[in-house]
Amino acid sequence: MIALIIILPILLFYLIVGVWAERKIAGFIQDRLGPMEVGYKGLLQTIADALKLLQKEEIIAYAVDRKIFVMAPVLIFVSVFTGFAVLPMAPDLVGSSLEIGLFYMIAIISLDVIGILLAGWSSNSKYAVYGAMRGVAQIISYEVPLGLTVLSMVVISQTLDLQEICFQQSIFVPEKSNYLFGVTSIDTSQIGGFLSWNIIRFPFSFIVFIIFFITTLAESNRAPFDLPEAESELIGGFQTEYGGFRWSVIMLGEYAMMLLTGLLGVILFFGGWTSALPNIGGLELANWTSGTVGSMSGYVWGLFWMISKGAVWIFAQMWVRWTYPRLRIDQLMYLAWKVLTPFSLVMVLVACVWKMWMFNAG
Repeated sequence: MIALIIILPILLFYLIVGVWAERKIAGFIQDRLGPMEVGYKGLLQTIADALKLLQKEEIIAYAVDRKIFVMAPVLIFVSVFTGFAVLPMAPDLVGSSLEIGLFYMIAIISLDVIGILLAGWSSNSKYAVYGAMRGVAQIISYEVPLGLTVLSMVVISQTLDLQEICFQQSIFVPEKSNYLFGVTSIDTSQIGGFLSWNIIRFPFSFIVFIIFFITTLAESNRAPFDLPEAESELIGGFQTEYGGFRWSVIMLGEYAMMLLTGLLGVILFFGGWTSALPNIGGLELANWTSGTVGSMSGYVWGLFWMISKGAVWIFAQMWVRWTYPRLRIDQLMYLAWKVLTPFSLVMVLVACVWKMWMFNAG
């Protein structure tokens, strides 16, 4: 209950600030100002837009399948937000500490494709159907390299528990040591910090991270992988017939997916809620900026590091959107099946060999 009380306000705040931040980042990259009129520096623009969308008349075309048309945005929204239930935001601060939390997360990420398909098909519009078919093909294709990159990190961590993966990265212990089970507290006598993150500890994890980042862009329908929407060629893709509140629900699902995949990447590669500052020269910075497990300081510092790392990840996603042009559908499929998938398979093999070698060396 405490986790839900803390996480839900963070999500609502992110959704408001995220839309404003994307407009400002887009303006900066395109050498313009972005929102400036509503509130100081346009800070209230997102709230004004939300009020406008809530007041819009709900228009549903006569030829649509009304029940499915109304249900599809809710399915997209619920399937994405349910994934936050297993995210550890701090030591002892997680909605549901499942031993198969990572498996659950990948399953949840996959469910929004059903909502996209239903939204396009029920709209009874060729543009919406084209967008839905593109979305299904894209998401299913990119789930293959995404799952393989996650599998690589599972091989390294030897667990599907997201909280356990964070604890493993909170102390600096040589790989050959048997630290994979029974970690219950932060060992402040070790170096810790960024030196214990998976991105540093596993020599080939940077390649895995790049593949993971690309696939999460595709899973979130973010440019240059926004072919399901493709405003310039499909008007609005599977969202073409939606307006007002229902359209905003679909967009909230997209932004929530950005945050969900971003926090998952932070946990897998960048230590999750752990401190980035190592204990060097007796300063014990990692201890001071991590707090104590189960204490208020642990909650505060855990949330600080988790949110900070997630914000950097979201900024990178927005930066990519306003930098690279949209791919063609054939280029998108080529990248998924002939580039990312083979590389992901090789990385799984490399991770297995590395883990066996380190185990035998120990």
